Amino acid sequence: MRVLVVSAPLTGHLMPMLPLAEALWEAGHDVLVATGGDAMGADTGELPVIDVARELSFTRIAARCMAAHPLDARAELAGTAGTRMVARMFGAVNEELTDALVTVVDQWRPDVVVHEPLAVAGAAAAARHDLPTVLLENSLFDGPSLVRVTAGSKMMQRALRRHGLEQLPAPEVLLTTGPRSVVGDRAGQPMRPVQRGGGEIPAWLRVPAGSGDLLDRPRILVSRSTVPGPGADPMPAALAVAAEVDAEIVLVRPDSRTARRAQAAPNVRTVGWVPLTDVMPLCAAIVHHGGAGTSIGALAAGIPQLAVPGPGDRRHNAELIARRGAGIAGRVTAEALHRLVVDGELAANARQVRAELEAMPPPEAYVPAIAALD
Repeated sequence: MRVLVVSAPLTGHLMPMLPLAEALWEAGHDVLVATGGDAMGADTGELPVIDVARELSFTRIAARCMAAHPLDARAELAGTAGTRMVARMFGAVNEELTDALVTVVDQWRPDVVVHEPLAVAGAAAAARHDLPTVLLENSLFDGPSLVRVTAGSKMMQRALRRHGLEQLPAPEVLLTTGPRSVVGDRAGQPMRPVQRGGGEIPAWLRVPAGSGDLLDRPRILVSRSTVPGPGADPMPAALAVAAEVDAEIVLVRPDSRTARRAQAAPNVRTVGWVPLTDVMPLCAAIVHHGGAGTSIGALAAGIPQLAVPGPGDRRHNAELIARRGAGIAGRVTAEALHRLVVDGELAANARQVRAELEAMPPPEAYVPAIAALD
């Protein structure tokens, strides 16, 4: 069987799809990953990848949408725009992807297309050739809702008409990765959101939290987004209050200015690119920008998290985590960091969500169902 796996041209959208793609590959199926942009730099292992977005600039599309809709743009930056701006931006992205994906399907002849909610161009290419689809959620947002608003955008409707389509058929298989206690009831079948690890971890960071050389202090990891923008980096705020917190604070990939300032803080360390999936279980808590990948990773690690509400789905993610009691949504303050490492209820709730995720079927459990679509 041939499986085409399609993601939007952004690393954070592709990475959650790779475990299922690899499970299909390891089961002996032919897999081709179609994406573009900065996702082309992602480590996809042995999986072949094709660039379907060579001329596409997500930054250009986002800037154009923001300029055309200033009020919604302001709401989007605050994380209160709902799906209005995401529909416009990813509708434009997917219109530009559709023609290339139709060509890929025509030439490579897959038997099934697996796509994420903001890669509806994959579903359009499948429908153009009457192929079944699998919708794989890759965030804490409801996948079918994102498909509906993105496919219904003016830009994507134009692409559908161009290929003789009126609407997108429902997926044959819907895989939902959000833990029910966090996201609520969802349609579809639950699949454990497995995050890929690997990579080098310094020896001092491999020592679990509370057994290091900084007076046995708990360790708080601080991470930032791979996509620049407002609210993408909570490190300066964490560094500003570090002296008030009885913890070892580790900044992951700080910018050069923050790294220089961190040298003067006795309880702050810095590290370059490390696999967060492998590092988070070694820490007592994590502070981050509210992105879906890091939010889900912290839930899977079973550690409390401080998610800073921000643009796009970041406020949504932070509020879901806080509502579940597995973390805090808000600004980085000394009080918040202190609570992360001393609040037993936060830690217990985080462990409960970890157990919930571990009980969900892994990606390889769905290989037979996908193979049966051939």
